[in-house]
Amino acid sequence: MPSIKRPLALIILDGFGIAPPSPTNAISVAHKPFFDSLLKRYPTMLLQASGMNVGLPQGEVGNSEVGHTTIGSGILRYQSLPRIDKAIADKSLFEMPLLLEAARRVRESGKKLHLIGLIGNGGVHASQSHLLALLEFCRKEKIGKQTFIHAFTDGRDTAKDIGAQFMEDLLGSCKKIKAGEVASVGGRFFGMDRNRSWDRIQKAYDAIVLGQSSLTSRDPVDAIKNSYAQQVFDEEMEPVVIVDHEGQPLATVEDGDTILFFNFRADRARELTQALATPSFKHVRTKTFSNLKMITFTEYEKNLPVDVLFPVEIIQNPLAKIFSEEGLTQLHIAETEKYAHVTFFLNGMVEQSFAGEERILVPSPSVPSYDQKPEMSAFEVTAHILKSLALGSHDFYAINYANPDMVGHTGNLSATVKAVEAVDLCLSKIIPEILKQHGTACILADHGNAEELVNPITGAIDKEHNMYPVPFIVAGDAYDGKPNPDLAQTDLSLIPPVGILSDVAPTLLTLAGLPLPPEMTGTHLL
Repeated sequence: MPSIKRPLALIILDGFGIAPPSPTNAISVAHKPFFDSLLKRYPTMLLQASGMNVGLPQGEVGNSEVGHTTIGSGILRYQSLPRIDKAIADKSLFEMPLLLEAARRVRESGKKLHLIGLIGNGGVHASQSHLLALLEFCRKEKIGKQTFIHAFTDGRDTAKDIGAQFMEDLLGSCKKIKAGEVASVGGRFFGMDRNRSWDRIQKAYDAIVLGQSSLTSRDPVDAIKNSYAQQVFDEEMEPVVIVDHEGQPLATVEDGDTILFFNFRADRARELTQALATPSFKHVRTKTFSNLKMITFTEYEKNLPVDVLFPVEIIQNPLAKIFSEEGLTQLHIAETEKYAHVTFFLNGMVEQSFAGEERILVPSPSVPSYDQKPEMSAFEVTAHILKSLALGSHDFYAINYANPDMVGHTGNLSATVKAVEAVDLCLSKIIPEILKQHGTACILADHGNAEELVNPITGAIDKEHNMYPVPFIVAGDAYDGKPNPDLAQTDLSLIPPVGILSDVAPTLLTLAGLPLPPEMTGTHLL
């Protein structure tokens, strides 16, 4: 067992970002004497918690799921969209065995490849650039004339009537690349339902698989514009089958064909994939195939009979597993709103607890909105921690205080200030107890939120996460009297970020005197 100076605590202040002081910054407005006292005594720095620094697309705000997974894994792990973008940029997409095998199958059999997904620049569920890369691949593999596109128009994450332009762009790209034809088009309302409205999925299925619809067209752009003429816009456009000069569907799904669904987000791709891939699917009338191959860009649901091009990357050695294997005991505690984050996500997306790991879920208050009770259940969480500390029950603590984030999401400034003050009071109870036992506490956040409750450009209430960095403080005997020399006052926004969230796990392991697993990409912050 390592010679850890127990207890070691990881205290996550959810949504506690650092921005310049302002009247609408709940963090700077709040009276938080204990937090400010830590800045004057202990090493303090800022960490980036959004965008590419946590594996998200450039400019995308961080979130609790990605934040906790990154904190617990010590790995800069690219999420689906940037991971696919990277594979396209470095051409590794074109060398993926699964794609190469699919191309060989189509080429040698003379059968068809069906590319299904959302078109446009919405960027939430799919990317048209991914579709174009697939078309380039099809040309390279000499299956361009056997490739057919079944397109969904957006209108929800884009303007309501820009689908015709996106389709024109796509047709131009198909012509330029010399690969692919559009075989059907319809609104995402049908093909991307997620509410178990199986009648919608049935319509999309019939158009894609059977080439059957009440609407047909020789030209997909005309099909979209005809829908506009009926005042039915992109999202709710009825599925249209594209036909040849004889009125026959350009392409239907047949035995021996291959389907590739290129949406990268799972929730709105799941139902149609179930209908396409599951034999005798009970919710949709489906055609029986004996030799149909289906590939999805990402994992839409576990145990679907499909191949996944970008499967979930397994985190082999999350922080909690390492502590467990070293024989250390640990307590993971949060209220309901953040319990999954401090357990499942922090533990590398593993549901079951590790040996020696205790979990405490404190119920969040039952109120219509958390601004009505900004302290939420922070005091109850603290009471459990103090009890455990008094008993000396655990070597490691993983703690989440939900208040800054959850109350920040209400947009209520005064309530969010109270939420921050409640958390400061809790810190003033537990950290002195940890220090009294000669332990070490690492205080940080997973992303920002409470530090900007009014958009500085529009003046509108800002209830969402943002791009600001987060604090990281290490309080312990070895670091007492070693504050950041660049921090003259208590305005953390004046210092530049020096690390990222994936640096936290390596730092904790170093504090515990444990070696880092080779896959950890983060570095020790001290």
